Amino acid sequence: MQQYLLSIYQPDGPAPSADFLAPIMRDIEAVNTELREAGAWVFAGGLFPPSTATVLTAKDGEVLTTDGPFVEGKEHIGGFTVIRAADLDAALAWGRKLARATTLPIEVRPMEFGSCG
Repeated sequence: MQQYLLSIYQPDGPAPSADFLAPIMRDIEAVNTELREAGAWVFAGGLFPPSTATVLTAKDGEVLTTDGPFVEGKEHIGGFTVIRAADLDAALAWGRKLARATTLPIEVRPMEFGSCG
């Protein structure tokens, strides 16, 4: 089975209140439970805000270190889920469930495995 990355895009800015997030987190956990029961769940995780990022860039034989996100934007990846699905249609069906649960845009992308170099 192919693995897919479901990226959760969230708007920049302060996090919503706990009261606002409580039903969303409940709905996300319901989707995660359904994924596990279907044997499709691989793993998931949330990310700290983009301000905690460190970007490493190779240039002229050196590696430069920069604080903060690589690109400026109005949204960022706030979390992700890796799933197993038979095909893109099945992955998109899970992505739709996650979009409904999070109320946020979800990017669905097949993962490629192999060696580099």
